[in-house]
Amino acid sequence: MEVLHHPSPVLKARAHEIDPATDEGLRDFVRAMAETMYAESGIGLAAPQVGVDKRVIVFDVDDRLAALCNPVIIEHSDEKVVDEEGCLSVPGVNVPVERSRRIVCEGMTIEGRPITIDAEDLLARVLQHEIDHLDGVLILDRAPADLKKSIIRAYNEANNL
Repeated sequence: MEVLHHPSPVLKARAHEIDPATDEGLRDFVRAMAETMYAESGIGLAAPQVGVDKRVIVFDVDDRLAALCNPVIIEHSDEKVVDEEGCLSVPGVNVPVERSRRIVCEGMTIEGRPITIDAEDLLARVLQHEIDHLDGVLILDRAPADLKKSIIRAYNEANNL
């Protein structure tokens, strides 16, 4: 499985919801996504990043691998935190991104069971980042306006675009 890089148009499209109970290869797909994420030294990966139009993410925070189908953030804290983020689809670039410090996320397990995650700090950031991918949003889109051009220029130069 190969991770797509910016400016692939697949990364800018909104992924479609799935029915985990009827998606026959979902378990194998999620396993392959996790292997790819680990091979790339990532802590999160969304299906669109590997060219698949499904609302599925995998992540590993605190040595706990998990997968979510159709995740939706239902609550954001008022407290925001700016931190540097990298992305497997935008290699070699770190972008200061403002995110909610705490979120509540609902989704489904790969077995189709509903799940709610109350996440703070790194886990909240990873979930927000990966859900952005499902909506066609990259860290470049979240870059502060005054830095956006220079970040994109540096990325393009580093990747001969």
